Amino acid sequence: MKIKPLLGYSKYLYLLPLLFALASCVDEVKDIVDGEEEEVELIIDDTDFEAIDWTTGTHSNDAAPDFDEVFNDQAVKRLDIVITEDRWQTMLGDMTNIYGTFGSRGGGGGPGGGGFGGGAGNFPDEDPVFVPAEVYYEGKEWYRVGLRFKGNSSLQSSWQSGILKLSFKLDFDEFEDDYPQIKNQRFYGFKKLSLKNNYNDKSMLREKVATEIFRDAGLVASHTAFYTVYVDYGDGPIYFGLYTMVEEVDDTLIDTQYADNDGNLYKPDGDAASFAYGTYDEDEYVKKTNEDEADFSDVESLLTVLHDASRTSDPAIWRSNLEEVFDTDVFLKYLAVNTIIQNWDTYGRMTHNYYLYNDPDTDKLNWIPWDHNEALQSGNQQGSLPLNFSGLNASSWPLIGYLYADEVYKAKYDAYVAEVINGAFNTSTVQAKYTTHAALVEQYATSEINGYTFLNSSGDFQNAVSTLMSHATSRTNAVSNYLND
Repeated sequence: MKIKPLLGYSKYLYLLPLLFALASCVDEVKDIVDGEEEEVELIIDDTDFEAIDWTTGTHSNDAAPDFDEVFNDQAVKRLDIVITEDRWQTMLGDMTNIYGTFGSRGGGGGPGGGGFGGGAGNFPDEDPVFVPAEVYYEGKEWYRVGLRFKGNSSLQSSWQSGILKLSFKLDFDEFEDDYPQIKNQRFYGFKKLSLKNNYNDKSMLREKVATEIFRDAGLVASHTAFYTVYVDYGDGPIYFGLYTMVEEVDDTLIDTQYADNDGNLYKPDGDAASFAYGTYDEDEYVKKTNEDEADFSDVESLLTVLHDASRTSDPAIWRSNLEEVFDTDVFLKYLAVNTIIQNWDTYGRMTHNYYLYNDPDTDKLNWIPWDHNEALQSGNQQGSLPLNFSGLNASSWPLIGYLYADEVYKAKYDAYVAEVINGAFNTSTVQAKYTTHAALVEQYATSEINGYTFLNSSGDFQNAVSTLMSHATSRTNAVSNYLND
């Protein structure tokens, strides 16, 4: 008799003796259908459970987001993900269809006990598949949480390199229609959270520190915290490594950092994200709020005003019209921070990794930075932009090129550069951050295990932190040269 695995949560363990007794009593169950023998599957109803750990403060959407609990800077918290073997294989099979055989650069075979065949190997038109999983934290369980892999190039590179330390997205009520017990389930007030794997960052600090710099400079940006993540997909918990938990922009960020969360939120991705002339495409201004309303007039107005002939014929009028639809002060301060810290996987080089939010209080689009594991370094490909944007094709990246070419906006940008280097990115300030965070996470970073780490040795971690320390000094010198030029 074939017994399908239990949908595997600790509260059901008491059923095991009953099931094994049943199995021992029945050597074989036969159905005679055209002379063929059929196996009988014993299937446990996965919808029949009680959310016994549910409390208002920990699980309900009636609770305000508890930032002190979820984004604690003084500790490395542990998160356990428990998923059935079948559902884990569904996730891996989906990844194989998207990116090809796991470890295809250095050997085949699927992870976690199942090899897969080849796949397309292209970026997906849709996100990886969500499946239900259980999340455990501080002795409490969260039920049937939506779990999927996340990322684009970092996800593909990790997968094809045979590294199973992949980024995750958690959505705590993704499956509420299937499981009424979890309607409006939250994790201390948070509906969605990202667990980022710190790809291409052997210090594992860049995502957190860069985001903190934006916040320290007075800009809207996500909260972050360090977590160790363990995943049990049938054989017990496996240490997947040190992750950075990141607050989702379309969840609590616009709820808590703006007075009104009813505005349009966009995550542009593709040619239209450059705002170059002629690139307008509603499909690439991906809406994260108000999705059912076909109103893209705010981003369309920004594109129109940005390229209006008054930019050169009457700059004062151009600035006035631009500032009616776009918060230029927010963007110029962001630009100062982003260029000082150096970031190549961002606007100016790449057509992604930012949000735009139309703040109802001002009726202006606000720039929100996102995804910083590639920050705080000179970068790959063309590298990070210089402080004076030399070599930038202004018409290809007009939000930088056109504003920097305007003498009023350039003066504001320069003022923000001076403010940031003397404040949020002051050498001693940022080096103190590195020292504090490195001391906190070192034991967890250097104890990552083979197949679930981007480190070749513990020395990689220390060397990467040392490089960040030197980088802070070099950027102070670069800013001094720029401002004094």
